[in-house]
Amino acid sequence: MEYRERDKGDWESLKNNILLGAFLCFIASVSWGAMFPVANHAFNHIDPFYFTIFRYLSVTVILVVMLLWKEGKEAFRFDGKGLSLWFFGTMAFTVYNLLIFWGQDLLGEPGVMIASINEALMPMISIVIVWLLSRNRPHGVTLFFVFTAFVGVTLVITKGDFGAFITATSDIVPSLLIFIAVVGWVVYTMSGSKFSEAGWSALRFSTLSCLLGTLTATAVTLIITYTGYVTLPTMETIKIVSPHIAFMAIFPGLIALLGWNVGVRILSPLNALLFINFVPITTLAVQFFQGSPLTVYDYIGTAFIIFALISNNIFVRLTQNNTTPQVLRKRLREVLSLLQKH
Repeated sequence: MEYRERDKGDWESLKNNILLGAFLCFIASVSWGAMFPVANHAFNHIDPFYFTIFRYLSVTVILVVMLLWKEGKEAFRFDGKGLSLWFFGTMAFTVYNLLIFWGQDLLGEPGVMIASINEALMPMISIVIVWLLSRNRPHGVTLFFVFTAFVGVTLVITKGDFGAFITATSDIVPSLLIFIAVVGWVVYTMSGSKFSEAGWSALRFSTLSCLLGTLTATAVTLIITYTGYVTLPTMETIKIVSPHIAFMAIFPGLIALLGWNVGVRILSPLNALLFINFVPITTLAVQFFQGSPLTVYDYIGTAFIIFALISNNIFVRLTQNNTTPQVLRKRLREVLSLLQKH
């Protein structure tokens, strides 16, 4: 009876943790899906560079206070990982945040959906990066799903008019900026396990990487301002976009960043990546309710990507758990053989 009660308690604890992880990853993904329409509205008043800086300066201050309160001054030591933290923080909070919104702003209204769709490509991009770094070729089925997701992205970006897109260099460059941005976030996400294994909490990793990355992004923005490409926003402009910045700092910024890092640790990256599907779904829903024009290619392309992500996730689960059709048939034959003997 004692063992049964203990097992029941362990199961309840595990179930609660899984539900918490799923909830955190869901909130993070929905927040990221909503941030692109919100940013698009803000870009009518402010450039994407200062918009990003104001957003993440706020997030950084909150994270620093939280880390100081929870883990103390000792948590701000780099422990010989300062260069790595700066690099990965730059990938996330400079390369990703500056380029994805810059590309979206250059594309205008279509950039909202293009940025969101590229975000949903993150799991597939991580597969390709691992392939290039380890030189270990993924399974042919996985490569098929990578290609399927690529087709989906292409449909959304080109709206079915491939020839016009290829000749329109004004669209190619911003789309490339968005893709590079997404690769930057994938690199950052893949680095999290390195710090987790070293005993770093999700809060410590998030805070220090955000601090260093935001400082780099601020320096880049000041240099761009000096060249005259952008200008320092006026107080009137800041007042107009303050609701947008507040939303971006709280939900896609603070809550999504911490929630995702904690959720991935609870569920594992394999399970958490399924929630990336909610990014383009949320963006489509927000744009639909806003009355923004969406084409049939937006819906078809999104469906292609979601199908590819879910199918590849199921395939990986089957192969990792040794439950491929061949193994299942072998086990069935073994069971039938035992039944015949008895």
